[in-house]
Amino acid sequence: MLKIKNYSTLKLNKRLALLFAYVFTTLGLAAQPAPEQGYFMFPIKPGVRNYLSGSMGEIRATHFHGGLDIKTDQREGLSVYAAADGYISRVKMSTYGYGNIIYVTHPNGLTTTYSHLLAFYDPLADYVLKKQYEKETFELELFPEKNLFPVKKGQIIALSGNTGGSGGPHLHFEIRDAEDRLYNPLRWGFKEVIDTTPPDLLGLGIQPLNIHARINGEFARREFTPKKTNGVHTLPDTVFAHGLIGFELQTIDRYDDTQNRNGTQDVTVFVNDKQVYNHHIDRVPFELSKQVSQHVNYNVYRRTGRTFQKAYVDYGNDLPLYTAPHNRGRLNVQADSIYHIRLVAKDTYNNASTLTFVLKGQKPTFMQTANGKVTKPQLSYEIIGNILKVSASDTSSTPRNVEMVVNNQRLMLVPSYTKGAASVSLYDLRGGLPESLEYCGTSTLLDLQATIPSGQEHSFSNRDMTIRFEKESLYDTLYLQAKKEGDVYTIGDFYTPLHKAIKVTITPSTPVTDKSKAAVYYLGLGKGRGMLGGVWDGNSITFSARAMGKFQVLEDVKAPTIKLLSKSPTQIKFRIGDNLSGVNSFRCEVNGKWLLMKYEHKTATIYSEKLDKSLPLSGRVVLKVKDNAGNEAEFVTTI
Repeated sequence: MLKIKNYSTLKLNKRLALLFAYVFTTLGLAAQPAPEQGYFMFPIKPGVRNYLSGSMGEIRATHFHGGLDIKTDQREGLSVYAAADGYISRVKMSTYGYGNIIYVTHPNGLTTTYSHLLAFYDPLADYVLKKQYEKETFELELFPEKNLFPVKKGQIIALSGNTGGSGGPHLHFEIRDAEDRLYNPLRWGFKEVIDTTPPDLLGLGIQPLNIHARINGEFARREFTPKKTNGVHTLPDTVFAHGLIGFELQTIDRYDDTQNRNGTQDVTVFVNDKQVYNHHIDRVPFELSKQVSQHVNYNVYRRTGRTFQKAYVDYGNDLPLYTAPHNRGRLNVQADSIYHIRLVAKDTYNNASTLTFVLKGQKPTFMQTANGKVTKPQLSYEIIGNILKVSASDTSSTPRNVEMVVNNQRLMLVPSYTKGAASVSLYDLRGGLPESLEYCGTSTLLDLQATIPSGQEHSFSNRDMTIRFEKESLYDTLYLQAKKEGDVYTIGDFYTPLHKAIKVTITPSTPVTDKSKAAVYYLGLGKGRGMLGGVWDGNSITFSARAMGKFQVLEDVKAPTIKLLSKSPTQIKFRIGDNLSGVNSFRCEVNGKWLLMKYEHKTATIYSEKLDKSLPLSGRVVLKVKDNAGNEAEFVTTI
C-alpha cells in the first residue's frame, strides 16, 4: 500500500560514475554514443499516450529548461514510476525550486530526478518524516546510503504534485550524468509522446555587429515576420545589408494535439548552401545553464518577453552547444553581393521548418531628407554594443553635425545617414567615453561613468557608491551608468545581464533608524521588491547583486502576519505572510514539543503533519514566525 510524503531539489552527487565522456571544444561537442532505447520507462502512465507542457532546452527567464514537464491530467496524486532499476541516492524537501524531489541513480551511471512531488512511497516517506522530526526542520536534503532504498523499474516511488516553484500540477523529469550535465530525456525513445508537428517560425531578427553594419540602410536591429505558404517560410522582400551582422530566430515547437509553446532544440544557418552555424540544445551542463542570457537577445526578451535565439555565438558565451567554426556564425556582408539565406529549425523528432530569403549587399550612402515636420531641435541617443548612436533633427533643411566632448576635447560627429527628419551619427565608444553632446545651442550630459572590461577584476567608485566587478561578472564590455537619485541607486539597467554577481558598497544619505532591520532591496520594474541583505560597516552597507537595475535601503519594522485557518486533533493550518523582507522561518510547538509544519509558498499556508498518526493534537499550540529582518510574530491557541 502506498503511504506518502514529501521530497525536493537538484544538483548531482559528484561521486557517481560518469557514463559518457564529454570532450568540449570552444565551439562544439564531440560525438556522443546513442542512448540505449528502452532503458528508461516513462515515469507517468507508462504505455499510455502522454502530453508535455515543457521540453528540454526551452528558454526560461534565468536558465534553459533542463528536462520534461509531463502533464498529470491537471491534478495531483498520479503514480510516479521509477524509470529504471537503481537506488534512491538523494531526496530533498524544499519550499521553492524543485519542491519535493527524488534522485534515483542507475547502474549505467545516469541519474533520473522526479520533482514537484506530493508524497513519497512508504519506506522513504517514513524515513524522511523521522529525519525532519529529528532535525526539527521542514526543509531538508538527505543522501541515503547506497541500497538503503533500492528501486525496480516500474516501481511506484511517489505521487505527482505541485510543490516548489511549480506553476501547476505536473511532473518535472530529468536525466543527468555524474558531471551534472542535463540530457534530453526524449533521446531514449519514449513512445508515450507523439510529435509529428514541425516548429513554428515566428520572427527573424537581424542585429548589426560593427559600426559599418546597416540593415535596410540603418544601424539598427530589425525584425521581420516570416510568411508561410504551403509549409514554406519566406520573407516577402529582399533584405539589404552591409557590414558584420548576426541572425536571430524566434521559434517554438508544439507536440501533436497540444497548444503548449515548447522549445526547439536545433537551429542551423546556411549561406549560399554552406553551413555557417548550428546550435543543438540536447546536453546542457547544469552550471552553465544561466548563460541562456547570452544565447538569446536578452534586451528584447526583457522588454517584450519574446525569445529570439541568436544564430551566432556571442562573446562571453561558453555553452558547448555550438558549431560555428568561421567568424562565430557572424556574416560579413559585402556590397553588391547576393546571399541566399536558409535557417532550419528542428525539434527532437527531427520535424523541421525552413525560412529562406535573399539578402543583398548594399553600400551605405548618405541621403539628405527634408526636415519640414520638425519645429524645434531634438536629440536622442542609445548604445548598441560598442556603438553610441545619436539621432538629431532641427528646422534646418541641411543636417547639422553634433558636437561631442571626449576627454575635454571637442569632436564633430558627422551624420552617417538620415532617417525621416533625423540625421544619425555613430561613434565607437572604445575611442573614449563622451562627456556631453551639443546640438543647436543646447547641451546634453551623458552619464557614462566608466568602461568596465570583461574577463578581469575591476573596481569603480564615485561619490555615491563603490562597485567591485569580479573576473566573471560580465559577459562583454560594460559602459557603466551609475547614479543616485534621492534614496534610489541605479547601476546599469534591467536589460543588460550579469554573468556572476557584483559587490556594491553604498552610504545612504537618509539616516537609518535601526541597522539590524535595514537592508538593500532590488526594485523591479513594477512594485516588486526583493531583499538582497547586506553587511553594515559604520554607516555604509555592502551587498551582492546578481542583476543590474535599481536598489534602495529599506527598513522592515513590521512583524509577520499569522492567521489561523483551521484546527482539529488531526491537523492545524495557518496562513502566514510578511510585508517586506519575507518569511525566514517558523516554529510550531504543541505543549512544548516541536510539530512539523509544511510550507506552501504559493498559497502562503503552513499545515501540520504528525510523527505518530495515532496520537491526536491536543493542548497549547504556539506558532512563532520570523521574517528576514528579524521581526517575530507569535500566535497562541489551544486544541
